[in-house]
Amino acid sequence: MSIRDVAKLAQVSYQTVSRVLNGSPSVRPATRQRVLDAVVALDFRPNRAARALAGRRSYTIGVLATVSPAYYGPSSTMRGIEDAARDRGYSVLLANSRGTSAAELSAMLNHLVYQGVEGIIVLAPQAPAAHAATAMRKPVPVVMTQHDGGDPELSANDELGGEMAARHLWELGHRRLGHVAGPADWSETDVRRRGFEKALAEVGSAPIVIGRGDWSADSGYEAFENVARHGVTGVFCANDQMALGFVHAAVDRGLNVPNDLSVVGFDGVPEAAHYLPALTTMYLDFVALGRRAVERLLVILRDGETAAHGAQEPILPQLIVRDSTARVSAA
Repeated sequence: MSIRDVAKLAQVSYQTVSRVLNGSPSVRPATRQRVLDAVVALDFRPNRAARALAGRRSYTIGVLATVSPAYYGPSSTMRGIEDAARDRGYSVLLANSRGTSAAELSAMLNHLVYQGVEGIIVLAPQAPAAHAATAMRKPVPVVMTQHDGGDPELSANDELGGEMAARHLWELGHRRLGHVAGPADWSETDVRRRGFEKALAEVGSAPIVIGRGDWSADSGYEAFENVARHGVTGVFCANDQMALGFVHAAVDRGLNVPNDLSVVGFDGVPEAAHYLPALTTMYLDFVALGRRAVERLLVILRDGETAAHGAQEPILPQLIVRDSTARVSAA
C-alpha cells in the first residue's frame, strides 16, 4: 500500500494526498474529504510508521486534539504534556483536527505517524470524537485523557466537582438551584451536570437547567435570561468563563452577587480570583492530567501496554470559596 494507491482511489495527484496528510490548508474541502475517505477505505499507514515500529527513535510525541487550544482545560493539559515531555527529553508535535469524524481523526493520526512520532496522546473532549478515536486502528501507541472516569489514572473527576458545587450551594441554604450546562457533545458537560443532579437528588431536590452555553462568557451572559422566571438563588455554571458572563448579566440587571444570587464556576482559571466579585469555583489540575498522559505513554513505549496501568486516583477537584457565593439569608 502506497500514497499512490490513495491518490488513485481518490482520483487526485499523489502530491495532493501528501498535502492532506501533512495538514496543508491549501486543499479544497471536497477534495480533502475524498482523500480522507480513501485513507480510511484503504487503511493507509505511511511508511514512517514502519520505520518507527522497526525501532528507530525520534524522541517525539504527537498530540491529536479535536478542540481549540483557546479553551482553558485543553490548553492547560497541553502545557502539562509539553512540560513532562521536555523533562524526559522528548519534543511534542501537535495536530489539531478540523472535525470529529472518523475519517478526519484517522487522517490526523496518519499525519502524526508520517512525521515519525513514537506515540500519540489524544485530547478529544467531544464524545463523538472520543468514540471515533477509541475505535481507530493505531500503528503506534496511543493514550487518551478522559473526563468520564473510564481510566482513573488518565481522568479528571468532573462528576465529583458537580457534586461538590451542589453541596456548597445547598449548605449555604439555597433550595432553588440552577445550572448553566456546556455544549451538548462534550463529555465534561454530561459528567458535571450528572454530579450536580446526583448531589441534589440525595437531598430530595432537582436542579433547574436554565441554559446551555458554548463555554464562552457571551453564552453565560445570554443564559441569564431564564433566571428571573425560574426564581433561582444559586447557580452552578459548567465553566468559569460562562460564570463570568452570567455574573456580568446579573449586575447589568441590578442584582447583587452574592446577596441576590450565588454563582459557582468550574475549572479554576487564574483570572477567577480577579473577577468582581471573585469567583467561587471548582479547581482541576489539568496540567497534572497532561503530565500523567506523558508518563503513561512513555511506560507503554518502554514496557508495552500490559505494564502501563498504575493505581493512581483520578485528578480530584478542589472547591475554592470566594466572594460570589453567600448564605441565602443574606439575600
